[in-house]
Amino acid sequence: MNVRVNRSDNDMNGSKRTCFNVLAASICLLLFTWGGRLPRLHAAPPNIIVIITDDQGYGDFSCHGNPVLKTPHLDRLHDEGVRFLDFHVSPTCAPTRSAIMTGRHEFRNGVTHTILERERLTLTATTLPQVLKTVGYTTGIFGKWHLGDEPAYRPGQRGFDETFIHGGGGIGQTYPGSCGDAPGNTYFDPAIMHNGMFEKTQGYCTDVFFGQAMTWINTVKGRQPFFCYIATNAPHGPLQVRPEDEQRYRGKVADSNVAKFFGMISNIDDNVGRLLAKLTDWGIERETLVVFMNDNGGTVGVAIHNAGMRGQKGTPWLGGTRAASFWRWPGTLKPVDVRSPCAHLDVFPTIAEIAEIKLDGHLATQVEGRSLMPLLQQLNSDWPDRTLFTHVGRWPKGADPNEFKFRNCSVRTPRWHMVRAGDQTQDRWQLFDLISDPGEQTDVAATHPQQVAQLDQEYDQWWESVQSQLVNEKAVGPEINPFKAEYQKQFGIEPGK
Repeated sequence: MNVRVNRSDNDMNGSKRTCFNVLAASICLLLFTWGGRLPRLHAAPPNIIVIITDDQGYGDFSCHGNPVLKTPHLDRLHDEGVRFLDFHVSPTCAPTRSAIMTGRHEFRNGVTHTILERERLTLTATTLPQVLKTVGYTTGIFGKWHLGDEPAYRPGQRGFDETFIHGGGGIGQTYPGSCGDAPGNTYFDPAIMHNGMFEKTQGYCTDVFFGQAMTWINTVKGRQPFFCYIATNAPHGPLQVRPEDEQRYRGKVADSNVAKFFGMISNIDDNVGRLLAKLTDWGIERETLVVFMNDNGGTVGVAIHNAGMRGQKGTPWLGGTRAASFWRWPGTLKPVDVRSPCAHLDVFPTIAEIAEIKLDGHLATQVEGRSLMPLLQQLNSDWPDRTLFTHVGRWPKGADPNEFKFRNCSVRTPRWHMVRAGDQTQDRWQLFDLISDPGEQTDVAATHPQQVAQLDQEYDQWWESVQSQLVNEKAVGPEINPFKAEYQKQFGIEPGK
């Protein structure tokens, strides 16, 4: 640990400086070991804002080398914070969100899909906002929940005090069963469920979500610490974009859909800038941790820039799971690149530790991620090797999961990535050495059979361990989407219309 003290060369001689450094290091070591905790980052737990976008990829940032897209405010989060360069999420959206909320793999939450009741976060799980409330935080969600639309599964029952959400996996989406949004919704002027009642908003959805979040923050700041979760529906398709945002990229890319997609991201970037300016205006910038991330691999933008990766959303390649992860806390976290493999599983235990919450009892059993505190504090401590498992899921409803054990899955260690992609009939693993081949172009399984055998055994053990937790596989949803039914009832619309 580095201890920095401002003084001139005349303040003390070399001997005194040596004694001082030894004493300071001893004090830091005592703080580190006392109680088995890292030294606290700040005098008091901070306000926490987590922003997560939908279908933006790792390559969809100018700070990550995109040659067309401009994201100055997201770049600012990158430049002024701790940025995790090897941070991984799930290949699709609801699974990632469930891991963030619980600190464990999505399959352990029963989340194996994004629809058909298999997006519902098991009611036995304890969520991040629930534990934050135990130490005095007030909590709010603005945008996409996507972990269950039935009343018992909604965020208001899962630890959020303030809820401002659309239904389903996206604005206007509707699927058979429980997963679906209010009828007739688009990205413009959507009807949003606000604390259990629908409100017909005015404006573009991303502007609405950020605006409502800032209105709420303004009412709670200074009274108690807050946890604000802003989950944008954009830039997920359908590519409904403000014309002025699309115009920024028209003619700069050949594909009009890319222009729309980039326009939606630029609108997100503008809103991040608005939020950061507000934190400064309110005088709480140095008391607020802002975490930004995306929820899965890239989509529309990968044709322009995919940061040299193979694969995209819905695949087990690195391009399907690598995500941005920026942690900005002015005056507390120093900007640095972190190259250690980290994951969405780590968000829960990290925020819990920052909020000075001890994970014991049930939570110690639930949370399988690691706190990122040693990396955030740049202690240069060893980050032990770990194995991460990916499975795209999404097998047919009612099917036996074991029949799809090896379809679209992977096993990751710091050096190796072992992949089975595509059809189940592919009867062998491919192995890639990420040190020499980060683009995953050369399969070296044949020359490293022992490594394949070891990772295969670990995968078998993991697969067996999650089977009892796949609680949604036989779930039967309602005949009509709950959001649709409640919308019709609130506005006096005859069912079926």
